[in-house]
Amino acid sequence: MPAKRMQANVPQVPPALDADEAARLAYANDRDLSAHHFQEGEHPIVRIEHLNKAFDDNVVLRDVNLTVWPGEIVVVLGPSGSGKSTMLRCINLLETPTAGHILVNDFEVTGASTADVNKHREKLGMVFQSFNLFPHLTALENVTIGQVKVLKKDKAAAEAEARLQLEAVGLADRADYYPSQLSGGQQQRVAIARAVAMHPDVLLFDEPTSALDPELVRGVLDVMRDLAKNGDMTMIVVTHEMGFARDVADRVVFMEDGVVVEQGLPERVFDHPANERTAAFIGNIQ
Repeated sequence: MPAKRMQANVPQVPPALDADEAARLAYANDRDLSAHHFQEGEHPIVRIEHLNKAFDDNVVLRDVNLTVWPGEIVVVLGPSGSGKSTMLRCINLLETPTAGHILVNDFEVTGASTADVNKHREKLGMVFQSFNLFPHLTALENVTIGQVKVLKKDKAAAEAEARLQLEAVGLADRADYYPSQLSGGQQQRVAIARAVAMHPDVLLFDEPTSALDPELVRGVLDVMRDLAKNGDMTMIVVTHEMGFARDVADRVVFMEDGVVVEQGLPERVFDHPANERTAAFIGNIQ
């Protein structure tokens, strides 16, 4: 009986759009909302269409629609419980959507086979709130292991890439340190180096500074800021760091109660929000 009740509550959504039609509609919708430099014939790298997610009777996402373009930096804001992190976790299928479509490079990953899902995850990097480093591995080994196990890279080449990325986050001299020997900020920078070393198509950040002491936040944000400005990488960042969002985002998305309430250029969303819920949130945070 519970299974039948849950099935009856699954929202009915239309099929995913044709790729060319989706790109045309997304361009028309997004061109004034983002500082992204649109290219003729370009397709979004991530398409979220009619995404719904419920945990039993708790509906967390309600008909979310969002497109992200190659190289775009999208920062997602909103109060706790607004669905930000759940949306992010649905993109790499750490959470299974209740209904809707998620497409990466025009390939629909919702409903894909296990093998296709695993290949999909190779193209997505994720930096979590809690670092998720292997405690028994050094910083160098943490950044190397995914390249060897998942990308099947030669170990020497993987270590060279790991050292390059550790240097980029200012931790070249900590390569042989274990996580327990590093501060929280240093551990998060290792986690960023690990994600970037996989050269993903899209890099997802789930409130990467929320578990850090205030004095450690700046170092992590500086690494993310440099990556956003110089890394030529698509980034979707869930955060409460308003200064970071204003400084580096091509587009700011505000979510509340499981829906996208407002999105647009950072200066417009922060200085001239169109929705009173957005204005109230920003006023309380800033």
